[in-house]
Amino acid sequence: MYRAYWEFAAERQRIFERRVADEPPPWTEDPILARYRFTNPWRASDRVSQFLIREVIYAHPEMAADDHLVRIILFRLFSKPATWRALEDKLGPIRRATLADPRLPAALESLRAEGPIYTSAFILCATKAYGHERKYLNHLDLLRDMMRRRLPQTVARSRRLKDVYRALEHFPLIGPFMAYQLAVDINYSELIDFSENEFTVPGPGAARGITKVFPGTRRRDMADIILGMVDEQHGACARLGIEPPSLFGHPLRAIDCQNLFCELDKYARVRFPELVTNRSRIKSTFTPDPEPLRLFYPPKWGLNEHLPTAVRVAVAP
Repeated sequence: MYRAYWEFAAERQRIFERRVADEPPPWTEDPILARYRFTNPWRASDRVSQFLIREVIYAHPEMAADDHLVRIILFRLFSKPATWRALEDKLGPIRRATLADPRLPAALESLRAEGPIYTSAFILCATKAYGHERKYLNHLDLLRDMMRRRLPQTVARSRRLKDVYRALEHFPLIGPFMAYQLAVDINYSELIDFSENEFTVPGPGAARGITKVFPGTRRRDMADIILGMVDEQHGACARLGIEPPSLFGHPLRAIDCQNLFCELDKYARVRFPELVTNRSRIKSTFTPDPEPLRLFYPPKWGLNEHLPTAVRVAVAP
């Protein structure tokens, strides 16, 4: 299973690279990777994160810090590009002032009548923490509460990523895993710039994957295991004779190694069915997205100039 973790990471990244290079399918000889949907080894490469970085975070560099924070959190609460596009079509560029616009809840209600407005990727807390029957109304009040309680100032004063995480975790409807995801999203922006390897928070899928690789692991030790995988990624691949995965020279970070455990848990359901858990199948099969890949990473990473010209967004929109 330890070998499978690194083999999976390397082959899944090769699939990404072949698609970026516009090679014709099939992009892999692994029948499981060819049939089922798995996220990219680098979280920032997935389409939803790419949309967040390109269309939400860096689309309006002239906006104030408060506006950027509202945009990041509101998008991640739904994590659905179609919802974001529809809101901006109706309301214009989202900013802090949009939270007071009476058209915002009306727009979400209209969209909800047409279909799902939330992604299925995250299971968000749906309690009526702010007294509303509709989940999205509670989330809008959550965001307003964050602004009233000076979250932008708290983020600006933070000295490490965990400070941002703790500030987010303090709010209703934001559990530990969602607070971690939001902290990483904010770290993509120019609001903060901290190491992603400072700490990590294993999600439920990652916990299942870790127990398949390291049976009997205690929950309290799982974060250290993920950080250990970050540290040993090159040495482990060298020992196993696997070409280490690389994102244009950018190594895997804690958020990525955490996510890989989650994806390995899914992969193992088919490849290693003898590892019985409460999840026995992979729900989503792979269908190529017809929308062309347009890659844009946080400029502070220094990756954009190394991207293939065909998929590069030359400047921030």
